[in-house]
Amino acid sequence: MADWTVVIPVKGTRDAKSRLTASASLAQAIAIDSVAAALGAASVIVVTAPRAAIEFEALGARVVEDSGGGLNAAIAQGIAAAGDSFVAVLLGDVPALLTSELVAVLGLAERHPLAFVPDADGSGTVLITALRTTDHAPAFGVSSGSRHRAAGYVELDVPVDSGLRRDVDTPEQLASLGARLGRRTRAALS
Repeated sequence: MADWTVVIPVKGTRDAKSRLTASASLAQAIAIDSVAAALGAASVIVVTAPRAAIEFEALGARVVEDSGGGLNAAIAQGIAAAGDSFVAVLLGDVPALLTSELVAVLGLAERHPLAFVPDADGSGTVLITALRTTDHAPAFGVSSGSRHRAAGYVELDVPVDSGLRRDVDTPEQLASLGARLGRRTRAALS
């Protein structure tokens, strides 16, 4: 498998995961579990607020300070920091992600100049990949799956129950993951 850099935007502010109505500590735990799983598969750049940086650096991630321009601007900052390499962008709200799932998906992505993985309901996006950083066209947000498809990203065949596809935006989505949640997320919930 090629060397990948995974860019993970993490809001790192009190209003992170507002749709989930999560506490700041729960939102941070979800992000840390996501980053920890990704670090087992690739180098990781976390784009976040300064107050959140220390925990990601302690895990071994490189941190880029978020300039505050929104999700896609933060992603662009991370992509620029990655340099000339294979770059994946992963959302930081997949607390059931297993390293092995990400390794397998990055292996599949090596076959396509641009690829993406939709969320479990199929309308959003949890991961985009590019073999050349200059080809990336991040379009995250509501119904991003169709925008990424239109931009030339090929949808990768990933089982709907994969931890990679199970982003959490609502209390129901979080509860449905139960024992599959990463250890930090489980601890923050107890």
